Amino acid sequence: MSIPASIPAAIPRVTELPAGLRRFAWGVLAYNVAVIVWGAAVRATGSGAGCGEHWPLCNGTVVQHHPAVATLIELAHRATSGIDLICVLALFFWTFAAAPRRHLARAWAVAVLVLIFNEALLGALLVELGLVAHNQSPSRAFYLGLHLTNTLLLLAALAMTAHFLSRREGAMRGSIEVRAKWLALTGLAATVVVGVTGSLAALGDTLYPAHNLWGAIAQDFSAGSSWLLRIRWVHPALSLVAGAFICWLAARGLRKRDDRRLAVALVALLGAQYCLGAMDVTLLAPAWMQMMHLLGADLLWIALVVLAARVCLPAKAQMTAG
Repeated sequence: MSIPASIPAAIPRVTELPAGLRRFAWGVLAYNVAVIVWGAAVRATGSGAGCGEHWPLCNGTVVQHHPAVATLIELAHRATSGIDLICVLALFFWTFAAAPRRHLARAWAVAVLVLIFNEALLGALLVELGLVAHNQSPSRAFYLGLHLTNTLLLLAALAMTAHFLSRREGAMRGSIEVRAKWLALTGLAATVVVGVTGSLAALGDTLYPAHNLWGAIAQDFSAGSSWLLRIRWVHPALSLVAGAFICWLAARGLRKRDDRRLAVALVALLGAQYCLGAMDVTLLAPAWMQMMHLLGADLLWIALVVLAARVCLPAKAQMTAG
């Protein structure tokens, strides 16, 4: 029986997925943020070598007798990362069990699984190659940049998985429109670059601490300083470029009532990040401030990814019947 041409065919609605799965997906995302922030504590406190050059065992053993503080910090990070892997595996299998075929959350769950194993591999390489603690080699900066890029992609994939699991429309392949694709991809890529330059700036703060603000500024322009210090200005400069994209996306989000709250939150997080960045510089980047700055960056990135999905990947208003 054919559908009359005068009656438009509506988008097929996705069967509502279990509320527990949706909550679990957002919970796994939140837990990942906590693991990442604790990872910043490992770097900022120079505890990356707390377990020696052994991975996944700590100092070559399972049980630690009279461990140092650095060992406890690194061991806690490894333990929480192991729990994270279990949570991601559970999310992957639950998503495939509950979501129908062609559901976009399935594709993002696969991306999460690949990225979490890549995250573990990069973390292991940092330890096995000795690129931790007070190591000042260029290789450390290279692997740290890769690690941070993978981390941001992992958070993005987790956010997209949770987002599409929460959608009632526009969650199936072929049921979404793509708007402002290149502008969105360019803006998101610029934001990733800001994150990478931020991680390098934080590494410079850790390896070459300054005793006062003017001394830190002098380091940035001294020919005798490490290249990590001389490129610190790149991070705040690029953050202004990425901020322009964020404001554009927020302005697009304000046009739709359902997206206004998230758009306002995104702008608020952007303002908070600028304030935290200024405080980080003024206070000479203490470990707790670096953790707060990274937490703000992760929350900003997640809000940005979700709003970009809402604005640039909306559900089609009408589909042609097959």
